[in-house]
Amino acid sequence: MMKWLLALAGALALAACGENSSGELVEAVDPNGDDGSTTREQGIQVDVRYETLDNGLRVVMSRDTSVPTATVAVYYGVGFRVEPQGRTGFAHLFEHLMFEGSENLPGGTMTNLIYNAGGVQNGSTRYDFTNYFEVVPNNALEAIIWAEADRMARPIIDQENLDAQRGVVRNEVFVNVINQPYGGWIWIDLPMLANENWHNAHNFYGDLADLDAASLEDVQSFFDTYYSVNNAVIAVVGDIEYDETMAWIVEHFGTIEPGPALPPLDISEPRQTEEKFGTIDDPLAPQPALGFAYHMPERGSPEYYAMAVLDQLLVQGDDSLLNQRLINEEGYASGVFGGINLLGNMYNYNGPMLWSVGMIHDAQYDRDTIMATVDEVIEQLRTEEITQEQLDRSITKLRSQFYGIVDSGTRFGLIDLLASFALFDDDPSRINRIEAGFDQVTPELVLATAQEYLRPTNRSVLVVRPVEDDADETETE
Repeated sequence: MMKWLLALAGALALAACGENSSGELVEAVDPNGDDGSTTREQGIQVDVRYETLDNGLRVVMSRDTSVPTATVAVYYGVGFRVEPQGRTGFAHLFEHLMFEGSENLPGGTMTNLIYNAGGVQNGSTRYDFTNYFEVVPNNALEAIIWAEADRMARPIIDQENLDAQRGVVRNEVFVNVINQPYGGWIWIDLPMLANENWHNAHNFYGDLADLDAASLEDVQSFFDTYYSVNNAVIAVVGDIEYDETMAWIVEHFGTIEPGPALPPLDISEPRQTEEKFGTIDDPLAPQPALGFAYHMPERGSPEYYAMAVLDQLLVQGDDSLLNQRLINEEGYASGVFGGINLLGNMYNYNGPMLWSVGMIHDAQYDRDTIMATVDEVIEQLRTEEITQEQLDRSITKLRSQFYGIVDSGTRFGLIDLLASFALFDDDPSRINRIEAGFDQVTPELVLATAQEYLRPTNRSVLVVRPVEDDADETETE
Protein backbone atom coordinates (compact mmCIF):
# COMPACT_ATOMS: atom_id res chain seq x y z
CA MET A 1 0.00 0.00 0.00
CA MET A 2 2.80 2.42 0.92
CA LYS A 3 4.57 1.74 -2.40
CA TRP A 4 1.33 2.53 -4.23
CA LEU A 5 0.80 5.76 -2.31
CA LEU A 6 4.38 6.93 -2.89
CA ALA A 7 4.22 6.09 -6.58
CA LEU A 8 0.96 7.98 -6.95
CA ALA A 9 2.30 11.00 -5.09
CA GLY A 10 5.35 11.06 -7.35
CA ALA A 11 3.25 10.80 -10.46
CA LEU A 12 1.01 13.69 -9.43
CA ALA A 13 4.03 15.87 -8.75
CA LEU A 14 5.20 15.73 -12.37
CA ALA A 15 4.34 18.55 -14.76
CA ALA A 16 2.10 17.77 -17.71
CA CYS A 17 3.94 17.34 -21.00
CA GLY A 18 3.61 15.83 -24.46
CA GLU A 19 5.66 13.16 -26.17
CA ASN A 20 6.84 12.87 -29.75
CA SER A 21 7.02 9.67 -31.75
CA SER A 22 10.61 8.96 -30.71
CA GLY A 23 9.56 8.88 -27.07
CA GLU A 24 11.15 12.19 -26.13
CA LEU A 25 9.11 14.46 -23.87
CA VAL A 26 8.26 17.82 -25.40
CA GLU A 27 6.21 20.89 -24.52
CA ALA A 28 3.55 21.43 -27.15
CA VAL A 29 3.23 24.96 -28.56
CA ASP A 30 0.04 26.32 -30.10
CA PRO A 31 1.18 27.88 -33.41
CA ASN A 32 -1.98 30.02 -33.42
CA GLY A 33 -1.44 31.44 -29.97
CA ASP A 34 -1.42 35.24 -30.14
CA ASP A 35 0.41 35.68 -26.85
CA GLY A 36 3.05 33.01 -27.43
CA SER A 37 1.73 30.88 -24.58
CA THR A 38 2.02 27.11 -24.65
CA THR A 39 -0.99 24.83 -24.82
CA ARG A 40 -1.45 21.08 -24.85
CA GLU A 41 -1.67 19.33 -28.17
CA GLN A 42 -3.36 15.97 -28.34
CA GLY A 43 -0.79 14.83 -26.69
CA ILE A 44 1.00 11.56 -26.00
CA GLN A 45 1.93 9.89 -29.28
CA VAL A 46 3.98 6.75 -28.73
CA ASP A 47 5.40 5.07 -31.81
CA VAL A 48 4.03 1.52 -31.61
CA ARG A 49 4.88 -1.50 -33.74
CA TYR A 50 2.55 -4.45 -33.20
CA GLU A 51 2.56 -7.92 -34.75
CA THR A 52 1.34 -11.41 -33.92
CA LEU A 53 3.47 -14.48 -34.64
CA ASP A 54 2.02 -17.59 -36.23
CA ASN A 55 2.01 -19.33 -32.84
CA GLY A 56 -0.15 -16.56 -31.34
CA LEU A 57 2.52 -14.56 -29.47
CA ARG A 58 1.70 -10.84 -29.53
CA VAL A 59 4.73 -8.59 -30.01
CA VAL A 60 4.80 -4.89 -29.08
CA MET A 61 7.78 -2.63 -29.73
CA SER A 62 8.42 1.07 -29.23
CA ARG A 63 11.67 2.88 -30.00
CA ASP A 64 13.04 5.51 -27.61
CA THR A 65 16.68 6.52 -28.05
CA SER A 66 16.91 8.88 -25.08
CA VAL A 67 18.78 6.30 -22.95
CA PRO A 68 20.88 3.39 -24.34
CA THR A 69 18.86 0.74 -22.51
CA ALA A 70 16.05 -1.64 -23.38
CA THR A 71 13.14 -2.78 -21.24
CA VAL A 72 11.72 -6.23 -21.95
CA ALA A 73 8.49 -7.55 -20.48
CA VAL A 74 6.58 -10.79 -20.94
CA TYR A 75 2.93 -10.69 -19.84
CA TYR A 76 0.88 -13.86 -19.43
CA GLY A 77 -2.91 -13.67 -19.43
CA VAL A 78 -3.19 -15.28 -16.02
CA GLY A 79 -3.86 -13.39 -12.81
CA PHE A 80 -5.76 -13.74 -9.56
CA ARG A 81 -9.15 -13.94 -11.25
CA VAL A 82 -8.47 -17.12 -13.24
CA GLU A 83 -7.53 -19.31 -10.29
CA PRO A 84 -9.77 -22.36 -9.97
CA GLN A 85 -11.66 -22.82 -6.73
CA GLY A 86 -9.60 -24.71 -4.20
CA ARG A 87 -6.42 -23.21 -5.63
CA THR A 88 -6.37 -19.72 -4.16
CA GLY A 89 -3.00 -18.03 -4.49
CA PHE A 90 -2.01 -20.29 -7.36
CA ALA A 91 -1.21 -17.48 -9.80
CA HIS A 92 1.04 -15.89 -7.19
CA LEU A 93 2.69 -19.22 -6.42
CA PHE A 94 3.37 -19.78 -10.10
CA GLU A 95 4.94 -16.34 -10.46
CA HIS A 96 7.57 -17.52 -7.99
CA LEU A 97 8.00 -20.88 -9.69
CA MET A 98 8.62 -19.28 -13.08
CA PHE A 99 11.02 -16.78 -11.54
CA GLU A 100 13.37 -19.59 -10.53
CA GLY A 101 14.75 -20.04 -14.01
CA SER A 102 14.61 -22.51 -16.84
CA GLU A 103 16.31 -25.53 -18.33
CA ASN A 104 19.24 -23.55 -19.74
CA LEU A 105 19.24 -20.96 -16.92
CA PRO A 106 18.67 -22.91 -13.69
CA GLY A 107 18.66 -21.48 -10.21
CA GLY A 108 20.02 -17.94 -10.12
CA THR A 109 21.64 -18.13 -13.56
CA MET A 110 19.09 -15.85 -15.21
CA THR A 111 19.42 -13.33 -12.39
CA ASN A 112 23.19 -13.39 -12.75
CA LEU A 113 22.89 -12.90 -16.51
CA ILE A 114 20.81 -9.78 -15.99
CA TYR A 115 22.79 -8.28 -13.11
CA ASN A 116 26.17 -8.99 -14.71
CA ALA A 117 24.97 -7.06 -17.75
CA GLY A 118 24.18 -4.10 -15.49
CA GLY A 119 20.44 -4.67 -15.53
CA VAL A 120 17.56 -5.17 -13.12
CA GLN A 121 14.56 -7.49 -13.09
CA ASN A 122 11.25 -8.07 -11.34
CA GLY A 123 7.88 -9.71 -11.71
CA SER A 124 4.39 -9.50 -10.27
CA THR A 125 0.93 -11.06 -10.23
CA ARG A 126 -2.12 -8.82 -10.63
CA TYR A 127 -5.83 -9.30 -11.24
CA ASP A 128 -5.52 -10.15 -14.92
CA PHE A 129 -1.88 -10.91 -15.70
CA THR A 130 1.45 -12.18 -14.45
CA ASN A 131 4.48 -10.31 -15.73
CA TYR A 132 8.25 -10.53 -15.77
CA PHE A 133 10.43 -7.64 -16.88
CA GLU A 134 14.07 -6.66 -17.24
CA VAL A 135 15.88 -3.38 -17.91
CA VAL A 136 19.31 -3.90 -19.50
CA PRO A 137 21.85 -2.07 -21.65
CA ASN A 138 20.69 -2.43 -25.23
CA ASN A 139 23.70 -4.56 -26.15
CA ALA A 140 22.29 -7.29 -23.87
CA LEU A 141 18.86 -7.26 -25.51
CA GLU A 142 19.11 -10.47 -27.55
CA ALA A 143 20.38 -12.43 -24.55
CA ILE A 144 17.34 -11.32 -22.51
CA ILE A 145 14.91 -12.19 -25.31
CA TRP A 146 16.50 -15.65 -25.49
CA ALA A 147 16.29 -16.01 -21.71
CA GLU A 148 12.57 -15.12 -21.61
CA ALA A 149 11.87 -17.58 -24.43
CA ASP A 150 13.70 -20.30 -22.50
CA ARG A 151 11.66 -19.52 -19.39
CA MET A 152 8.44 -19.78 -21.40
CA ALA A 153 9.37 -23.00 -23.21
CA ARG A 154 11.39 -24.83 -20.58
CA PRO A 155 10.66 -23.70 -16.99
CA ILE A 156 11.87 -25.85 -14.12
CA ILE A 157 8.76 -27.50 -12.71
CA ASP A 158 9.75 -30.16 -10.20
CA GLN A 159 8.94 -31.11 -6.63
CA GLU A 160 12.03 -29.40 -5.19
CA ASN A 161 11.15 -26.07 -6.82
CA LEU A 162 7.48 -26.38 -5.84
CA ASP A 163 8.32 -27.07 -2.18
CA ALA A 164 10.82 -24.23 -2.02
CA GLN A 165 8.55 -21.63 -3.60
CA ARG A 166 5.52 -22.76 -1.63
CA GLY A 167 7.57 -22.01 1.47
CA VAL A 168 8.47 -18.58 0.13
CA VAL A 169 4.83 -17.76 -0.60
CA ARG A 170 3.71 -19.05 2.81
CA ASN A 171 6.27 -16.75 4.41
CA GLU A 172 4.96 -13.81 2.35
CA VAL A 173 1.42 -14.51 3.51
CA PHE A 174 2.54 -14.45 7.14
CA VAL A 175 4.77 -11.39 6.78
CA ASN A 176 2.46 -9.29 4.60
CA VAL A 177 -0.99 -10.33 5.82
CA ILE A 178 -1.38 -12.63 8.83
CA ASN A 179 1.25 -10.99 11.04
CA GLN A 180 0.59 -7.43 9.87
CA PRO A 181 -1.90 -5.09 11.50
CA TYR A 182 -4.77 -4.55 9.05
CA GLY A 183 -3.27 -7.26 6.81
CA GLY A 184 -4.98 -7.33 3.45
CA TRP A 185 -7.97 -5.37 4.73
CA ILE A 186 -8.31 -2.93 1.85
CA TRP A 187 -7.07 -5.01 -1.10
CA ILE A 188 -8.14 -8.55 -0.13
CA ASP A 189 -10.99 -8.38 2.37
CA LEU A 190 -12.88 -5.41 0.93
CA PRO A 191 -13.13 -6.95 -2.59
CA MET A 192 -14.24 -10.21 -0.97
CA LEU A 193 -17.09 -8.32 0.67
CA ALA A 194 -18.02 -6.20 -2.34
CA ASN A 195 -17.99 -8.81 -5.11
CA GLU A 196 -20.35 -11.72 -5.72
CA ASN A 197 -18.45 -13.72 -8.35
CA TRP A 198 -15.94 -16.04 -6.64
CA HIS A 199 -13.23 -15.16 -9.14
CA ASN A 200 -13.36 -11.53 -7.98
CA ALA A 201 -14.09 -12.30 -4.33
CA HIS A 202 -11.56 -14.82 -3.07
CA ASN A 203 -8.30 -14.52 -1.13
CA PHE A 204 -5.92 -13.56 -3.94
CA TYR A 205 -2.81 -14.01 -1.83
CA GLY A 206 -3.76 -17.59 -1.14
CA ASP A 207 -5.36 -19.68 1.56
CA LEU A 208 -2.61 -21.67 3.28
CA ALA A 209 -4.63 -24.90 3.06
CA ASP A 210 -4.95 -24.47 -0.72
CA LEU A 211 -1.24 -23.75 -1.10
CA ASP A 212 -0.31 -26.80 0.96
CA ALA A 213 -2.61 -29.03 -1.10
CA ALA A 214 -1.07 -28.07 -4.45
CA SER A 215 0.54 -31.09 -6.10
CA LEU A 216 3.18 -31.22 -8.81
CA GLU A 217 0.48 -32.42 -11.22
CA ASP A 218 -1.64 -29.38 -10.35
CA VAL A 219 1.29 -27.09 -11.07
CA GLN A 220 2.07 -28.70 -14.42
CA SER A 221 -1.58 -28.53 -15.46
CA PHE A 222 -1.75 -24.85 -14.50
CA PHE A 223 1.33 -24.11 -16.58
CA ASP A 224 0.08 -26.05 -19.59
CA THR A 225 -3.25 -24.21 -19.48
CA TYR A 226 -2.24 -20.60 -18.89
CA TYR A 227 1.44 -20.05 -19.68
CA SER A 228 1.26 -20.84 -23.36
CA VAL A 229 2.82 -18.64 -26.03
CA ASN A 230 -0.63 -17.85 -27.42
CA ASN A 231 -1.68 -16.45 -24.02
CA ALA A 232 1.28 -14.09 -23.81
CA VAL A 233 2.64 -10.73 -24.94
CA ILE A 234 6.26 -9.72 -25.26
CA ALA A 235 6.95 -5.99 -25.22
CA VAL A 236 10.30 -4.33 -25.93
CA VAL A 237 10.79 -0.59 -25.42
CA GLY A 238 13.95 1.46 -25.63
CA ASP A 239 16.97 2.14 -27.77
CA ILE A 240 16.25 -0.64 -30.26
CA GLU A 241 16.09 -1.31 -33.99
CA TYR A 242 12.70 -2.67 -34.96
CA ASP A 243 13.73 -5.19 -37.63
CA GLU A 244 16.63 -6.54 -35.61
CA THR A 245 14.55 -6.92 -32.45
CA MET A 246 11.72 -8.60 -34.34
CA ALA A 247 14.14 -11.05 -35.93
CA TRP A 248 15.43 -12.06 -32.48
CA ILE A 249 11.89 -12.54 -31.17
CA VAL A 250 10.93 -14.70 -34.16
CA GLU A 251 14.11 -16.75 -33.79
CA HIS A 252 13.72 -17.47 -30.09
CA PHE A 253 9.94 -17.48 -29.56
CA GLY A 254 8.68 -18.47 -32.99
CA THR A 255 9.35 -22.19 -32.58
CA ILE A 256 7.38 -22.53 -29.32
CA GLU A 257 4.25 -24.57 -29.95
CA PRO A 258 0.93 -22.91 -29.02
CA GLY A 259 -1.17 -24.34 -26.23
CA PRO A 260 -4.86 -25.24 -26.19
CA ALA A 261 -7.60 -22.62 -26.18
CA LEU A 262 -8.21 -21.17 -22.74
CA PRO A 263 -11.17 -22.56 -20.79
CA PRO A 264 -14.21 -20.25 -20.69
CA LEU A 265 -14.31 -17.95 -17.69
CA ASP A 266 -17.12 -15.72 -16.44
CA ILE A 267 -15.83 -12.88 -14.24
CA SER A 268 -18.86 -10.62 -14.59
CA GLU A 269 -20.47 -8.98 -11.56
CA PRO A 270 -24.19 -8.32 -11.10
CA ARG A 271 -25.36 -4.77 -10.48
CA GLN A 272 -25.24 -4.18 -6.73
CA THR A 273 -28.60 -3.07 -5.35
CA GLU A 274 -28.07 -3.12 -1.57
CA GLU A 275 -25.35 -1.62 0.60
CA LYS A 276 -23.11 -4.22 2.26
CA PHE A 277 -21.37 -4.07 5.63
CA GLY A 278 -18.61 -6.20 7.12
CA THR A 279 -16.42 -6.30 10.22
CA ILE A 280 -12.99 -7.82 10.80
CA ASP A 281 -11.63 -8.30 14.32
CA ASP A 282 -7.87 -7.66 14.25
CA PRO A 283 -5.81 -8.33 17.42
CA LEU A 284 -2.79 -6.55 15.87
CA ALA A 285 -4.55 -3.31 14.93
CA PRO A 286 -3.80 -0.42 17.32
CA GLN A 287 -6.70 1.66 15.98
CA PRO A 288 -9.90 0.95 14.07
CA ALA A 289 -9.96 1.30 10.29
CA LEU A 290 -12.72 1.87 7.80
CA GLY A 291 -12.81 1.18 4.09
CA PHE A 292 -15.55 1.49 1.51
CA ALA A 293 -15.77 0.68 -2.16
CA TYR A 294 -18.06 1.27 -5.13
CA HIS A 295 -18.22 -0.84 -8.28
CA MET A 296 -16.63 0.93 -11.25
CA PRO A 297 -18.08 1.57 -14.72
CA GLU A 298 -16.74 -0.58 -17.55
CA ARG A 299 -13.12 0.16 -18.38
CA GLY A 300 -12.80 2.52 -21.33
CA SER A 301 -16.40 3.74 -21.23
CA PRO A 302 -17.20 7.48 -20.97
CA GLU A 303 -18.34 6.89 -17.38
CA TYR A 304 -14.99 5.25 -16.59
CA TYR A 305 -13.17 8.47 -17.46
CA ALA A 306 -15.74 10.47 -15.48
CA MET A 307 -15.16 8.18 -12.50
CA ALA A 308 -11.46 8.99 -12.73
CA VAL A 309 -12.40 12.66 -12.39
CA LEU A 310 -14.52 11.85 -9.35
CA ASP A 311 -11.56 9.97 -7.86
CA GLN A 312 -9.42 13.07 -8.24
CA LEU A 313 -12.07 15.31 -6.73
CA LEU A 314 -12.83 13.08 -3.78
CA VAL A 315 -9.64 11.47 -2.57
CA GLN A 316 -6.49 12.41 -4.49
CA GLY A 317 -4.39 15.06 -2.80
CA ASP A 318 -4.61 17.23 0.30
CA ASP A 319 -7.17 19.47 -1.40
CA SER A 320 -9.53 16.58 -2.20
CA LEU A 321 -13.07 16.82 -0.86
CA LEU A 322 -12.94 13.80 1.45
CA ASN A 323 -9.54 14.77 2.81
CA GLN A 324 -10.72 18.31 3.51
CA ARG A 325 -13.89 17.18 5.26
CA LEU A 326 -12.87 13.96 7.03
CA ILE A 327 -9.36 14.95 8.03
CA ASN A 328 -9.02 18.74 8.13
CA GLU A 329 -12.50 19.64 9.33
CA GLU A 330 -13.79 16.67 11.34
CA GLY A 331 -10.42 15.24 12.43
CA TYR A 332 -11.53 11.63 12.15
CA ALA A 333 -8.07 10.45 11.09
CA SER A 334 -4.65 11.69 10.03
CA GLY A 335 -5.10 10.71 6.42
CA VAL A 336 -7.34 9.15 3.80
CA PHE A 337 -6.25 7.21 0.73
CA GLY A 338 -7.83 5.39 -2.16
CA GLY A 339 -8.21 5.05 -5.90
CA ILE A 340 -9.11 2.85 -8.84
CA ASN A 341 -7.38 -0.55 -8.77
CA LEU A 342 -5.21 -0.49 -5.65
CA LEU A 343 -3.09 -3.34 -7.08
CA GLY A 344 -2.01 -1.35 -10.11
CA ASN A 345 -3.43 1.72 -11.79
CA MET A 346 -6.65 2.69 -13.52
CA TYR A 347 -5.43 1.33 -16.86
CA ASN A 348 -3.89 -2.11 -16.28
CA TYR A 349 -6.83 -4.34 -15.44
CA ASN A 350 -9.50 -6.09 -17.48
CA GLY A 351 -12.73 -6.85 -15.68
CA PRO A 352 -14.88 -5.68 -12.78
CA MET A 353 -13.09 -3.18 -10.56
CA LEU A 354 -13.69 -1.15 -7.40
CA TRP A 355 -13.07 2.45 -6.51
CA SER A 356 -11.89 2.14 -2.91
CA VAL A 357 -11.24 4.53 -0.04
CA GLY A 358 -9.70 3.77 3.34
CA MET A 359 -8.54 5.37 6.56
CA ILE A 360 -7.19 4.36 9.97
CA HIS A 361 -9.16 6.52 12.39
CA ASP A 362 -9.50 7.51 16.03
CA ALA A 363 -11.45 5.07 18.17
CA GLN A 364 -13.90 7.72 19.39
CA TYR A 365 -15.57 7.80 15.96
CA ASP A 366 -17.72 4.92 14.76
CA ARG A 367 -18.70 3.71 11.30
CA ASP A 368 -22.04 5.47 11.17
CA THR A 369 -20.60 8.85 12.15
CA ILE A 370 -17.86 8.68 9.52
CA MET A 371 -20.10 7.36 6.77
CA ALA A 372 -22.72 10.05 7.46
CA THR A 373 -20.05 12.65 6.72
CA VAL A 374 -18.91 10.72 3.63
CA ASP A 375 -22.51 10.75 2.39
CA GLU A 376 -22.76 14.51 2.83
CA VAL A 377 -19.69 15.01 0.61
CA ILE A 378 -20.70 12.49 -2.02
CA GLU A 379 -24.36 13.52 -2.19
CA GLN A 380 -23.31 17.00 -3.20
CA LEU A 381 -21.60 15.50 -6.26
CA ARG A 382 -24.75 13.45 -6.96
CA THR A 383 -27.05 16.47 -6.90
CA GLU A 384 -25.01 19.38 -8.31
CA GLU A 385 -22.80 19.66 -11.38
CA ILE A 386 -19.17 20.40 -10.71
CA THR A 387 -17.73 23.60 -12.13
CA GLN A 388 -15.65 23.70 -15.29
CA GLU A 389 -12.73 24.84 -13.12
CA GLN A 390 -13.03 21.71 -10.97
CA LEU A 391 -13.19 19.54 -14.06
CA ASP A 392 -10.18 21.20 -15.69
CA ARG A 393 -8.11 20.88 -12.52
CA SER A 394 -8.98 17.19 -12.15
CA ILE A 395 -8.13 16.41 -15.76
CA THR A 396 -4.83 18.28 -15.46
CA LYS A 397 -3.96 16.07 -12.49
CA LEU A 398 -5.00 12.96 -14.42
CA ARG A 399 -2.82 13.94 -17.36
CA SER A 400 0.09 14.54 -14.99
CA GLN A 401 -0.40 11.11 -13.47
CA PHE A 402 -0.66 9.51 -16.91
CA TYR A 403 2.48 11.24 -18.15
CA GLY A 404 4.27 10.16 -14.99
CA ILE A 405 3.39 6.52 -15.70
CA VAL A 406 4.52 6.72 -19.32
CA ASP A 407 7.73 8.62 -18.51
CA SER A 408 9.04 6.43 -15.67
CA GLY A 409 12.82 6.19 -15.67
CA THR A 410 12.90 2.44 -16.32
CA ARG A 411 10.23 2.81 -19.04
CA PHE A 412 8.27 0.19 -17.08
CA GLY A 413 5.17 2.37 -16.89
CA LEU A 414 5.13 2.66 -20.67
CA ILE A 415 5.78 -1.01 -21.31
CA ASP A 416 3.15 -1.97 -18.74
CA LEU A 417 0.44 -0.04 -20.59
CA LEU A 418 1.54 -1.28 -24.01
CA ALA A 419 1.59 -4.91 -22.88
CA SER A 420 -1.70 -4.59 -20.97
CA PHE A 421 -3.53 -3.04 -23.92
CA ALA A 422 -2.14 -5.71 -26.25
CA LEU A 423 -3.20 -8.46 -23.85
CA PHE A 424 -6.67 -7.08 -23.04
CA ASP A 425 -7.65 -5.22 -26.20
CA ASP A 426 -5.35 -6.54 -28.95
CA ASP A 427 -4.57 -2.84 -29.42
CA PRO A 428 -1.46 -1.37 -27.75
CA SER A 429 -2.01 1.89 -29.69
CA ARG A 430 -4.85 2.52 -27.25
CA ILE A 431 -2.20 4.34 -25.23
CA ASN A 432 -2.41 7.20 -27.73
CA ARG A 433 -6.16 7.62 -27.16
CA ILE A 434 -6.25 7.82 -23.36
CA GLU A 435 -6.24 11.61 -23.35
CA ALA A 436 -9.10 11.72 -25.84
CA GLY A 437 -11.16 9.84 -23.25
CA PHE A 438 -10.55 12.56 -20.70
CA ASP A 439 -11.36 15.26 -23.26
CA GLN A 440 -14.90 13.83 -23.59
CA VAL A 441 -15.73 14.28 -19.90
CA THR A 442 -18.20 17.08 -19.11
CA PRO A 443 -19.76 18.30 -15.85
CA GLU A 444 -23.02 16.70 -17.01
CA LEU A 445 -21.31 13.31 -17.47
CA VAL A 446 -19.64 13.55 -14.07
CA LEU A 447 -23.05 14.21 -12.45
CA ALA A 448 -24.71 11.29 -14.25
CA THR A 449 -21.83 8.98 -13.32
CA ALA A 450 -21.97 10.00 -9.67
CA GLN A 451 -25.72 9.41 -9.59
CA GLU A 452 -25.38 5.85 -10.86
CA TYR A 453 -22.07 4.66 -9.43
CA LEU A 454 -21.77 6.58 -6.15
CA ARG A 455 -25.20 5.59 -4.88
CA PRO A 456 -25.17 3.97 -1.40
CA THR A 457 -26.68 0.77 -2.81
CA ASN A 458 -23.53 0.33 -4.94
CA ARG A 459 -21.31 0.54 -1.85
CA SER A 460 -19.64 -1.92 0.53
CA VAL A 461 -18.28 -0.78 3.88
CA LEU A 462 -15.69 -2.76 5.86
CA VAL A 463 -14.62 -2.00 9.44
CA VAL A 464 -11.44 -3.27 11.11
CA ARG A 465 -12.00 -3.52 14.83
CA PRO A 466 -9.08 -3.84 17.31
CA VAL A 467 -9.58 -6.76 19.69
CA GLU A 468 -7.52 -8.53 22.33
CA ASP A 469 -8.30 -12.10 21.27
CA ASP A 470 -7.44 -14.09 18.15
CA ALA A 471 -10.77 -13.63 16.33
CA ASP A 472 -10.24 -12.94 12.65
CA GLU A 473 -13.52 -13.83 11.10
CA THR A 474 -15.36 -11.40 8.84
CA GLU A 475 -18.96 -10.80 9.87
CA THR A 476 -21.52 -9.57 7.36
CA GLU A 477 -24.79 -7.84 7.97
